[in-house]
Amino acid sequence: MSPVKVFGSAAFTNVARVLVCLEELGVEYEIVDVDFHAKEHKGPDHLARNPFGQVPAFQDGDLVLFESRAICRYVFRKYMATADGTSNLLRNGGDDLAESAALVDAWLDVEALQYEPAVHAVFVQHRVVPALGGTPDETVIAASVEKLRQVLEVYEARLAEYRYLAGGDRVSLADLNHFPYTYYFMTMPYASVFDSFPRVKAWWEELVARPAVQKVARMMADHSAG
Repeated sequence: MSPVKVFGSAAFTNVARVLVCLEELGVEYEIVDVDFHAKEHKGPDHLARNPFGQVPAFQDGDLVLFESRAICRYVFRKYMATADGTSNLLRNGGDDLAESAALVDAWLDVEALQYEPAVHAVFVQHRVVPALGGTPDETVIAASVEKLRQVLEVYEARLAEYRYLAGGDRVSLADLNHFPYTYYFMTMPYASVFDSFPRVKAWWEELVARPAVQKVARMMADHSAG
């Protein structure tokens, strides 16, 4: 079987999200670089893979996908399917399959709609704006860090009851999806916000200690440095 292809650099958070899923399952993959400086992401070849001109794009045989969260769900459904046709990482380990999957879905939405917007705004102001020659908007950063603090309060309460966000006894995609942006956030001066939430910090430290996460973190660091 030919390796799946991931289009885009590991330095991009949405690409890293997909790579972690592939590494978790040991799926063979090939990274196909997309040269943003040469605007390859806006060229016809890449637009045929991702009509929004973004990364990642993903190819598995004749199937071409875009949107990192959809790609991750596909990867787990195909490469970690169990007897009931679902994936262990798309469930929290509970006996009720529908309930178990619904809780993972709920926390996947929390990550996408509550957590990432706050972290992403800080990332853009702290790293992207200066790289483009601009001056970070400290008002936006302060508001976003406060929003993150409010989200982490909810996480802290959740993790006081359960080891993982979706409940149950094992890590799920809901946890893994937090990795890429949190990895970058933890290198910023604002990372101390996590110190007020010991259960969240312990959850993060457990997550980042996973071999698949560590490998992709090294790839992100190498590509970011480059």
